[in-house]
Amino acid sequence: MSLYQNLLLITAISAFLSIASACSDGQCKLLDECSSDGDCEAGLYCFACQQGFSGSRCVRSTVTNQFKLLNNSLPFNKYAFLTTHNAYAIDGYPLHTPVPRVTFTNQEDMITDQLNNGARALMLDTYDFDGDVWMCHSFGGQCHDITAFGPAIDYLKEIEAFLSANTEEIVTLILEDYVGPNGLTKVFTDAGLMKYWFPVSNMPKNGEDWPLVSDMVANNQRLLVFTSIQSKEASEGIAYQWNYMVENQYGDGGMQAGSCPNRAESSGLDDKTKSLVLVNYFHSMSSKEKTCEDNSGDLINMLRTCYAAAGNRWANFVAVDYYKRSEGGGSFQAVDTLNGKLLCGCDDIHACVVGSTSGACTP
Repeated sequence: MSLYQNLLLITAISAFLSIASACSDGQCKLLDECSSDGDCEAGLYCFACQQGFSGSRCVRSTVTNQFKLLNNSLPFNKYAFLTTHNAYAIDGYPLHTPVPRVTFTNQEDMITDQLNNGARALMLDTYDFDGDVWMCHSFGGQCHDITAFGPAIDYLKEIEAFLSANTEEIVTLILEDYVGPNGLTKVFTDAGLMKYWFPVSNMPKNGEDWPLVSDMVANNQRLLVFTSIQSKEASEGIAYQWNYMVENQYGDGGMQAGSCPNRAESSGLDDKTKSLVLVNYFHSMSSKEKTCEDNSGDLINMLRTCYAAAGNRWANFVAVDYYKRSEGGGSFQAVDTLNGKLLCGCDDIHACVVGSTSGACTP
């Protein structure tokens, strides 16, 4: 047999062995090559990220539930939560206006899927539009047919269904609010969400700890809502975000390596009279292609930078676009890192020794 024939035989055998040993049928682990979601283990899906790897590989699709893995007996501000930026701006969202939508999106799946995959805070832009409250992008603070997504009540009913079915989970809504007086109160009431409302009177005003998660669950006060309009705290009982939370700069200005400036509306990140910290990490104009890289190592590096900027406080909320896109662990691993730091001082929540809060970490 010629050398050429030998090489062909060796190549054919190698290819056969590679195919024979390739994983499939739900057996593929993190970063294994895959051809469909069904190849990957639970909690993973098959995704192609050209910036991170060749072909398609299994990457994470869900957050670790810190309450179930460890406990829910600490104050709310001792945990971290995945936050979907512009959670309403969804690819392929059904058209609700007489003209085609001409605007950008920030997420790829419906609110129900975002929540089922572990998002626990949703950033929503609410507007008075077409005689109702809508979710919308805007020009100059106004919603238009070409930038409108849909009536707010449709989204809020998905949240109500999730809270009804998941009786130990807490959802936070952070509203960029362009709605007139009592409009939000009406739509939240119509959606059946008031029975879950966490009252402003129970929110700490001077940086103290929040109530225990277990108590919030026991009292069924499992929906936190923050508005960008200060007067609504007194008039409608909707918490004014900047009384309770600090936030870094959103968009490109918040993505400069080694720098974590505060958003203009927020007090300084190191203002410890506000007991919640939110870190934004997304481009000014959303980009699917860039996001799989952004949501990976760069995101975790920024969380470390913002930890120092926030007076050695780890973020409670981390807000991203296209939250499932990554080079492997992505935004889900970022939240696992935050919860590890917050709950036990470890680099990953899975390293926390059950019952320990003192840095007892397993390998």
